[in-house]
Amino acid sequence: MKKLISILFLSLYLVSTTELYQLLKIPTLIEHYCEHKKLNPEMPFSAFLKTHYNHPVKDGDDGKDQKLPFIIHSTPLALVFTVINPGFSFEPRNSTLQQLTLNKIQAKDEDFRYKGFAGSVWEPPKYFL
Repeated sequence: MKKLISILFLSLYLVSTTELYQLLKIPTLIEHYCEHKKLNPEMPFSAFLKTHYNHPVKDGDDGKDQKLPFIIHSTPLALVFTVINPGFSFEPRNSTLQQLTLNKIQAKDEDFRYKGFAGSVWEPPKYFL
């Protein structure tokens, strides 16, 4: 039972986080090939793949062509797991809030920008002997 659940969870994870979900569209590919085969009985499967994947052409069945596997790619789901140490506890303190004093800072200081930090960023390191 554990093995079955593990395989199920692994399959769900791979289908939702990779392009593996595209393989679920294979019945649509076969159905669409059968439709093309009815229109042109001499069309081999390789020619069908070339017309839809190698050099796609917009024709009357473009809506069905877009539903084929590996035609449209989407961003797979990204999962992030974090583990919190069981000994970790968060306790807010009951402290009084102090009013902050705001000091105005100039948004642009020409002297500092040219003579200070920004002018010396790209200088090579200096060695003093």
